[in-house]
Amino acid sequence: MKQAVVIIGMGEMGGVFARGLLKAGYPVFPIGREDDIQSAAESIPKPALVLLAVGEKDLLPALQNIPAPWKDKLALLQNELLPKDWLDQDYNQPTVISVWFEKKPGQDFKVLVPSPVFGPQADIIDEALSSLGIPVHIVNDAQELLFELVRKNLYILTTNICGLQTGGTVKDLWDEHSILMNKVFDDVLEIQQQLTATTFDRDHLLGAVLTAFEGDPAHNCMGRSAPARLERALQIANEYNLEVPTLQQIQNQ
Repeated sequence: MKQAVVIIGMGEMGGVFARGLLKAGYPVFPIGREDDIQSAAESIPKPALVLLAVGEKDLLPALQNIPAPWKDKLALLQNELLPKDWLDQDYNQPTVISVWFEKKPGQDFKVLVPSPVFGPQADIIDEALSSLGIPVHIVNDAQELLFELVRKNLYILTTNICGLQTGGTVKDLWDEHSILMNKVFDDVLEIQQQLTATTFDRDHLLGAVLTAFEGDPAHNCMGRSAPARLERALQIANEYNLEVPTLQQIQNQ
């Protein structure tokens, strides 16, 4: 029998991974908000993988509470994720997946593009999701992973923030509001470059985001987290004294 996999956070996304892991033959040990994680680590001291499937807002406290025996098996999947999030907590090389499928209550998953994954347990993630027919791309190195994380952040933040003003789908956004979209994209890119201390090829990133648009043209721009994403982006810009005029204009409106 294969080693067990621990999943911390059994929401919609955790449920998809649990189904894939079980189908691939891995026993799954779920941990919810009320469970004693330290006792769980005593029961399963050597899991094959520890998947942290909590939401973005719960990531920091969850990282601070991972039992020591599990730290080298950690995998992350959160939106708005960047290397500083785990490096600041002394995690040097977790397995990280940029999730490009969505799962809503009462509906099965919908794939936009293949999900890039990198890290020591990338093969387990690939095996689990592939068992469900979800395409995965194992990337070659940390630099490629960084590009993929920034690509996903640009997709989410640009569409959500634009959607506060335009509504509609990602196809509507590109077809009818491309000037606004490019301005928001540039503001968000400025923030991403500051947070990663990296200069990216803008056109390459924009092309990668538009490829994701093509994966689901009917994807709605504005999710329920859009106002919080805008507020968070502006807080970061203010912290680093970055000029983000279009984000500020949308906030003012």
